[in-house]
Amino acid sequence: MHISDGILPASTCILGYATTGGLTWYSLRQIHRAPNPQENIPKASLLTAAFFVASWIHIPVPPSSVHLILNGLLGTVLGYFAFPAILIGLFFQAIFFQHGGLSTLGVNAVMLGLPAILAYHLFRLHYLIDKDNRMVIGISAFLAGAAGLGIATLIYIALSIISVFTSIGAEAQQTVIYGAFLAYIPLMVIEGWFTAAVVLFLRRVKPELLEVRN
Repeated sequence: MHISDGILPASTCILGYATTGGLTWYSLRQIHRAPNPQENIPKASLLTAAFFVASWIHIPVPPSSVHLILNGLLGTVLGYFAFPAILIGLFFQAIFFQHGGLSTLGVNAVMLGLPAILAYHLFRLHYLIDKDNRMVIGISAFLAGAAGLGIATLIYIALSIISVFTSIGAEAQQTVIYGAFLAYIPLMVIEGWFTAAVVLFLRRVKPELLEVRN
């Protein structure tokens, strides 16, 4: 899902960096509102590493393959720490793997990081329903994990239509859109299931890791 260098116009890349700067500032501001902002740094570092290597885990979806994104999981477990974590992970993916690019780093950070923040708020809705019910927590985590990828997919498609596919016909655009949805819908289910499994496991063995105070 990463957008590579040379695909988007310069204006879109600049807007992406400006938006990323604003979201990073807002995320750090929210993080520093916590009583002890440093307590989540080890957890954020671990999940940043998981996000970094996730692009190597390919899942076959004929006729191609997709890879895990994990932005919904990061948002669910890290809260506002998820955005800087994803930004750092994307930077190192671009440097070491040439996955994405430096000119599109801002756009990719918004595309994956903003849905992570939304996934965090979606998961926290379970506090309004029943914060101690295992099934409610599992369903909320599943929806957050799936929504993180789903919203990112919508942003990816919107960027593709606006910036890339303006020169091709409507029929070709529809083919690209349908292809993206068919490829990522199975992955949304996988990411939702994986997020729910991780959250329920942490709730059982170390529930304090799910207490994100930001």
